[in-house]
Amino acid sequence: MYHGPVRPCKMPISSSATTASLLSHPSSLPPLSTSKTPHSDFSIPINRRHLLTALTISISTTALIPSPQTNYVNPVLVPVADARGLFQMPPFRLSNRYFLVRAGESEYESLGIINTNPVAKTSVDNGLSEKGKKQTVKAAFELKAKGACARGCWIWPSITQRAYQAAEIIASVNGVSRSYIVPEYSFLDARGLGAYEGKNLESVSKVYASDGISTSIKPPPIDDGTPNESVADVFVRVTQLMSILETQYSGDTVIIVSPDSDNLTILQAGLVGLDLRRHSDLSFAPGEVRFVDTSSIPTYKQPASAVYKCFNPPNCN
Repeated sequence: MYHGPVRPCKMPISSSATTASLLSHPSSLPPLSTSKTPHSDFSIPINRRHLLTALTISISTTALIPSPQTNYVNPVLVPVADARGLFQMPPFRLSNRYFLVRAGESEYESLGIINTNPVAKTSVDNGLSEKGKKQTVKAAFELKAKGACARGCWIWPSITQRAYQAAEIIASVNGVSRSYIVPEYSFLDARGLGAYEGKNLESVSKVYASDGISTSIKPPPIDDGTPNESVADVFVRVTQLMSILETQYSGDTVIIVSPDSDNLTILQAGLVGLDLRRHSDLSFAPGEVRFVDTSSIPTYKQPASAVYKCFNPPNCN
């Protein structure tokens, strides 16, 4: 017996996870939004290390089939399912439009110091510097000029101090109610750089040199609680973020605000199918705004590896 259309799952979970009860506020609908359910102001405590171990990134809907003419392996669509909850990188389509924003310079960055320990992410010292505030105001007006929130938008910042401050500035300039700011508590944390914590910003070049060799190489560990994350680790959480956004909303505009560049470069590389080992070629400057275009990337950021497409990130070998 037919009981009407089947609603998609609101949050993708792995088969080993326990279903969590979700709280919702039906009154918080964005203007002209086609979302099935507005986002709620709630938080679920997440242990990122456990999550990264247990998380199933996505269910693939492609099969790799060798072409009889060329012997090259080409991705071929297989009609496994068309549910919106089945999200993979690179996506076949996006249900929403996205703007990626790196928060302006932080107080730590103004001193030339690396700070990625999540314990300090809500610290005042992790907030925007005076220069960072100006960079963020400029980003907010750029979003306004692009009409990002002309028909309503959701702003998803990391709970990291500078990213959330950036979200408030963006909301103010674009006339967006604070109720449409949705703080993200884990998936948008700045990439943990392990033993490079507290070192000068130039040390990041060593991390990127390792990234260029393999997506699984982690920065050296440290015992102060700072994660040491590989490109593949970050890819897992930004993919999970996109899976949530693509099932939570439909036909909406979402502004993702990250405290660092790596979240955004790895996300953008995954979305357009570029080799993740070259994600740093897409680097975001503090306060930079970029519209997500799954068919191409800005010419001024075109990496040398753009000719190499990666159809199964983070495995791009």
